[in-house]
Amino acid sequence: MNTIFDILLYLIMIARWIIIIQIIVSLLVSFNVVNRHNQFVDSIYRGLEAVTEPVYRPIRRILPDTGPIDFAPMVALIALVILNIIIVNQYQSVVYSM
Repeated sequence: MNTIFDILLYLIMIARWIIIIQIIVSLLVSFNVVNRHNQFVDSIYRGLEAVTEPVYRPIRRILPDTGPIDFAPMVALIALVILNIIIVNQYQSVVYSM
């Protein structure tokens, strides 16, 4: 049972880092710090978009349109933090009930 909780927490940590990296790469592309004409940058950008877009799409449908500012990554990060807290609390309740 301990292994399942550890795997879930590890997957949440990876998802959080992917979202943070996607935010940083998106900002670098938006401010022309890196150029998408570079094949390496474009492949990283498209890969991160392909991974995060299925998560952002339902969030964007719920959130109001705020123009150029996208709050979907922030909402996704907050949801992952909440999920992390729930899993840790469940783990502690299982461990302490034994």
